Amino acid sequence: MKLPENLIQKLENRKQNNSLRKLPVFNNLIDFSSNDYIGFSKSESIFKHTHAYLLENEIFQNGATGSRLISGNHSLYQITETFIAAFHDAETALIFNSGYDANIGFFSAVPQRNDVILYDELSHASIRDGIVMSNAKSYKFDHNDFEDLERLIQKFPKTNIYIVTETVFSMDGDSPNLEELVQLSEKYNCYLVVDEAHTLGVFGDQGEGLMQYLQLHNRIFARIMTFGKGLGCHGSVILGSTALKEYLVNFARSFIYTTGLSPHAVATILVAYQQLETEKQTIKKLRENIVLFNQQKNMLGLKPMFVRSKSAIQSAIVPGNENVKQLAQQLQDKGFDVKPILSPTVPEGQERLRFCIHSFNTEQEIKQVLELLGNFVF
Repeated sequence: MKLPENLIQKLENRKQNNSLRKLPVFNNLIDFSSNDYIGFSKSESIFKHTHAYLLENEIFQNGATGSRLISGNHSLYQITETFIAAFHDAETALIFNSGYDANIGFFSAVPQRNDVILYDELSHASIRDGIVMSNAKSYKFDHNDFEDLERLIQKFPKTNIYIVTETVFSMDGDSPNLEELVQLSEKYNCYLVVDEAHTLGVFGDQGEGLMQYLQLHNRIFARIMTFGKGLGCHGSVILGSTALKEYLVNFARSFIYTTGLSPHAVATILVAYQQLETEKQTIKKLRENIVLFNQQKNMLGLKPMFVRSKSAIQSAIVPGNENVKQLAQQLQDKGFDVKPILSPTVPEGQERLRFCIHSFNTEQEIKQVLELLGNFVF
């Protein structure tokens, strides 16, 4: 059947704004676009150890067969969740099928009708989608602005307040002052929830994430870790108390009403976490590459166009969808896979080139891509 006219018009609007999304074609360009920060997605060691683990434990099952509450809670789940909880110094861990599922499940189920959610205005779409599904009232605060946050908190005395932020924001690559945020949440007895999607595998001696690296993890309500970035596989986990895990198992619809991950997928998560414990040099190399990238952009006079970031995400602001697409294409033509981020994904005027730094990027690649950027913009 023909697509309805109102949907056709929405597509036409995207085309006219140069913001139409298309699935990219696989390429062999030098990777400055993926979230595979420490190269785990292509790790031959993880691939082989996962296969060996399944064989050694005689696990020859392709699928979970059902939701975890019906028939899909195979033995690997308990083994892996126990390992993850210990790794992250958490009371319990509950695996979800994706980071999106975890955020949808948490925010749609935990805050209740008379509660309030206060979320950073740059929070990820999955957080905001979960909040939309919640019965709680929600208000955004200015990005990393805790004076604005405290102003909002004070409007709701004697109310359960959930504060939501990310430890590294996916588009800007910046971080809030997490010590100050924890103190503020404790001052008003708020429930602090942090999304650590872009810190797993990046921050800490073993890539344990930013809250744990700063020793703040035991002072918050929940952490949400995503495996599709630094861990190089698929899925997500919510870390928190035993009571929170029990609640989510009973009320998080994205957990209850979906088929579980396959044994192979869960085994990959387990082996990837085990690998983190021995990957100190790889994580150290990533940190060195991030420092090198920042040094080079400063030396080349590119600092003013970049959002301040000490993470693996570095964003150069290039206003206008057409402008940023053309600049990205120029870099791709020279062999570097750098992606443009267009409005409406980011606000109009905040279009950008998003550089993702990896442990496997060479010093020459980092210097060359920034030199090319400088040549194209100056």
